[in-house]
Amino acid sequence: MAALQYSLLLSFTLSALVSTVLAHNITDILSGFPEYSEFNKYLTQTKLADEINTRQTITVLALNNGAISPKGTTLSTTLYQTTGNAPGNLGFVNITDLQGGKVGFGSAAPGSKLESSYTKSVKQVPYNISILEISQPIIAPGILTAPAPTPSSVNMTALLEKAGCKTFASLLQTSGVIKMYQSAADKGLTIFAPNDEAFKAAGVPDLSKLTNAEIVSLLQYHATASYSPFGSLKTSKDPISTLASNGAGKFDLTVTSAGDSVTLHTGIGPSRVAETVLDSTPLVIFTVDNVLLPVELFGKAPSPAPAGEPVSAPSPSPIASTPAPAIVEAPSPLAASPPAPPMETPGGAPADAPFGSENSTADGNAAVHVSVPVQVTVFAAVICSILMS
Repeated sequence: MAALQYSLLLSFTLSALVSTVLAHNITDILSGFPEYSEFNKYLTQTKLADEINTRQTITVLALNNGAISPKGTTLSTTLYQTTGNAPGNLGFVNITDLQGGKVGFGSAAPGSKLESSYTKSVKQVPYNISILEISQPIIAPGILTAPAPTPSSVNMTALLEKAGCKTFASLLQTSGVIKMYQSAADKGLTIFAPNDEAFKAAGVPDLSKLTNAEIVSLLQYHATASYSPFGSLKTSKDPISTLASNGAGKFDLTVTSAGDSVTLHTGIGPSRVAETVLDSTPLVIFTVDNVLLPVELFGKAPSPAPAGEPVSAPSPSPIASTPAPAIVEAPSPLAASPPAPPMETPGGAPADAPFGSENSTADGNAAVHVSVPVQVTVFAAVICSILMS
């Protein structure tokens, strides 16, 4: 009995220990260590403590009050930096704790001042998005010193050639579609330019066999009359109209994304958006891996139905098996010989079937046999009449 009580007590003790370990509370644990009070406070403010408490196994790297109190600074990447067009540190923002509950923001470029500060939090979705209000714009030195060129003044063909899209650029110039692009650029234009290798791929039609109208439609299909940067393409759900879209055909594109990859679909084949050549509102130019082939121009036509065979009259049967009615004649009184005796009745046929029945092959043969002597007799009688006269 004592052994049983001991076993039950040990089992209860182990269960209690497991429950305690799985139900840890990071703020309660750190509250017993005053040197981590600032770190513990930030865990509570940011709600990170709740996330830590849901983990069964975790290692927390804590900072003591001496390490966390001095003014801290960090550099954060902006979307401008992700475009690849930001020189130096212009694509980073400097975020600095100014103490007293103030946080300053400024460009990470050397010599920049923290002229903007945190005002309030507008909206937060933990671990996903946070919207903060700041006191004024963050301006990086040199960005606004010169006016940006208008989209229509951008040398599109030079940019395309430099990006490895010489064939596409040449087609735009020779067809005159480059003027359509330039006139649409100021209101918003997105260009999907196939690289030179894309035009050499299998399945690409021979452009020399296309009409001028088809080439124009093909090039118009590679642009949309709107500003659609990479981020917008990633979240696009509806079909995208192109410059070729009209009442005669849709000429639309659909977009799918997986992670940081964006793919365009024409209905014939996919094409991946490869690189950003230019992103300057309201103009953006991308390179794509394959030529975009619209179904309206290059869709596979349904296979033609097999041609019907000419309708012809049935071939006449041989006289031996089916004699023509015209040669069956009634017995003539001038016949020199009696009709041929009837043939034996085939097995299964009525014994008293009438002579000359159309359904009897034997009767048909008899008719042919009788008609020959009748004709000869008539012919001989006519000759005798002529000689006697």
